[in-house]
Amino acid sequence: MKDKKFNKFNRKSLRHYEGLFYIAPWLVGFLLLQLYPFMASLYYSFTDFAMVGTPKWVGLANFVTIFTRDRDVWNSLKVTLIYVLIAVPLKLAFALFIAMLLNLKVKGIGIFRTVYYLPSILGGSVAIAVLWRFLFSRDGTINSMLSWFGIGPVGWLSSPKLALFTLSLLAVWQFGSSMVVFLSALKNVPAELYESARVDGATSVRCFWTITIPLITPTILFNMVMQLVSAFQEFTGAFVITGGGPMKATYLYILKIYDEAFKYYKMGYASALSWILFGIMMVFTLVIFRTSNLWVFYNDGGDSK
Repeated sequence: MKDKKFNKFNRKSLRHYEGLFYIAPWLVGFLLLQLYPFMASLYYSFTDFAMVGTPKWVGLANFVTIFTRDRDVWNSLKVTLIYVLIAVPLKLAFALFIAMLLNLKVKGIGIFRTVYYLPSILGGSVAIAVLWRFLFSRDGTINSMLSWFGIGPVGWLSSPKLALFTLSLLAVWQFGSSMVVFLSALKNVPAELYESARVDGATSVRCFWTITIPLITPTILFNMVMQLVSAFQEFTGAFVITGGGPMKATYLYILKIYDEAFKYYKMGYASALSWILFGIMMVFTLVIFRTSNLWVFYNDGGDSK
């Protein structure tokens, strides 16, 4: 009798740990590949560490150098902010536009949705970055097409004024993930609202601004934050396509961190730069969330607030 009760007790105890067992692979990966590097970088940011040997504690020296001596930091921050201000709004606008087109009820729309999502899968790869460099090179496909209209070759990647914009277009091309989220939100907008608005004589443009946009503002908020974080961490395109040039016009902040860590082997200094970037992203995210109550509307049981 005691053995039966003991076995029953053990089974109940094991059930409490089943969930932990299933998430164990993710938990181990999170602890070793995310949390540990995250906390280790905080420690290294206060040290002089050359990736080999013992880190030497230097206190706030790395941060003092960043804010007072390293001019490349401010240039890379400026370039990154401009990149974010160009890429994020264009990407969100284009993703919403495509989502609205794919929300139409036409034959074979599922095929179009699949095709339009492909750039999101391929866009972050090195191969696509190399292809982008070829398309926008001086003798590339884009300039060849412009020559049909009598337009001379444009220095898309060689001009400091155009290189960052050209790089931003690659981010805009990777609109698939935002498009899918927008498409899901558009499908949840009640069709009755559009029908009532049309009965009252509202145009399609008026319906878009007074019905569609207000009802999908929570989705806009989500996509904005996600794409903002992604844009601040952009690396592959700038590294492969321009390498930070010309004249450091595309020298993004992540390239600065990469150079300090793997080119000059100043891992402690690179860690300090990383934490500054983390702080900047936190500030931008907090500002967006703090101001979201002015433009984001949540539908709770029919009441908007």
